[in-house]
Amino acid sequence: MARYEAVIGLEVHVQLATASKLFCSCSTAFGCPPNTNVCEVCLGMPGALPTVNRDAVRYAALVGLATNCAVNLRSIFARKNYFYPDLPAGYQISQYELPICERGFLPVKAEGKEKNIGITRIHLENDAGKNIHAQNENASYVDLNRAGTPLVEIVSEPDMRSPAEAAAYLKTLYGIVTYLGVCDGNMEEGSFRCDVNVSLRTVGSVALGTRAELKNLNSFRNVQRAVEYEIARQQDVLDDGGAVRQETRLYDAVKNVTQAMRNKEEAHDYRYFPDPDLLPIEIAEENLAAWKAGLPELPKDRLARFRSMTGLPETDIEVLVQRADLADFFEKAAAVSGARKVAHYMIGPLLRECHARGIPFEPSCWAMKPEALAELVQLVDKGIISAKIANDVFGDLFSSGCMPEAYIAEKGIGQISDAAALEEAVDAAIAANPAEASAFRGGKTKLLSFFVGQVMRATKGKANPSLVNELLNKKLC
Repeated sequence: MARYEAVIGLEVHVQLATASKLFCSCSTAFGCPPNTNVCEVCLGMPGALPTVNRDAVRYAALVGLATNCAVNLRSIFARKNYFYPDLPAGYQISQYELPICERGFLPVKAEGKEKNIGITRIHLENDAGKNIHAQNENASYVDLNRAGTPLVEIVSEPDMRSPAEAAAYLKTLYGIVTYLGVCDGNMEEGSFRCDVNVSLRTVGSVALGTRAELKNLNSFRNVQRAVEYEIARQQDVLDDGGAVRQETRLYDAVKNVTQAMRNKEEAHDYRYFPDPDLLPIEIAEENLAAWKAGLPELPKDRLARFRSMTGLPETDIEVLVQRADLADFFEKAAAVSGARKVAHYMIGPLLRECHARGIPFEPSCWAMKPEALAELVQLVDKGIISAKIANDVFGDLFSSGCMPEAYIAEKGIGQISDAAALEEAVDAAIAANPAEASAFRGGKTKLLSFFVGQVMRATKGKANPSLVNELLNKKLC
């Protein structure tokens, strides 16, 4: 029986997909030359006055509405004071006492169970810049292109009890912000990242243990692995009679370990106070009502609809709704061909090709279009090609982007559905295997598959399987 219970909370940083920064008109474009998307405001020049990005406010409110939060019609910006080279003003503009959203929850499913994870608050803040430590040089550089980029920080309650729950919460939140279109979801570029607070307490205790914060985790797998390691580390410390230190730790994904970085700061260490240069955010009730009415279909609702359309298990449909563009791809193909059959091809051959080529399961990474997948399903349904041929040519169609009907015609690999032509192949297979034919007639009906295989081999896999079965049953009986 377990002696300790894990208590886990997440602080998720979501970069908002606005064209400009939170408090100035500088571009948020990724990958530009260092220090080119900057101005007096994001450089922290004395006297420079910030102006709030309206789209960022709306995006933050949408996240709150989609996560069952109360959206405050009035919220206040604060200065979070600390010194770091990538923070030129010496403070981060954030929200503290009165954030834009609070008191929400997110239903998540993990380890076969569904539970609500509480959300304490969602607040707006601007991002810091980036420190660059040059290899082979005794020097560090600062790129301030990211400085001022709009973020929402989503702070959960410490309601998670396992690494699987933490990963499930993060995936659910990722689906929501990408479906809303408020974040591009690019984790490699830092658009969606999180800090994880982990502590242990004895089973049955209600008091919280001393927590360690794991910083800047940017993949679902790394969150789960880092939490698993940290739980084991803290358990070893406690079992040895030691005390867990309250500290910030970094996760090394290569070594799969967490390492101490610094002592964990408390809120009072940042000396929060209202920003004197920014007026409170005021949201009109009619605007909030319009935003709520305009919310798109979110992953949970889309999953339920797709499950009804296909009759497939929820675990299969979860693959299709993990991204909005993936679900859109499925819907476009399913509108032309059967939803269940399209789903099977996406979960089967399409996902297989992505794994084999080491590319993401994302439509933007494929040459194949939904119209091509729908046409392939139709060709099989009409008997123009067999399911085997469809599977064999899927890789070429996936990589080339060709339409299946034109590809099949060019290669001359259409299915043989001419009864007269197949009858010759069936007669030849029976004549070449008299012993098996006699055994079949004697009651060994499983030999039918042997004869089907012989005909398929003779026709190089082009024979219509159902017609072959029909002819064999007729001639062998």
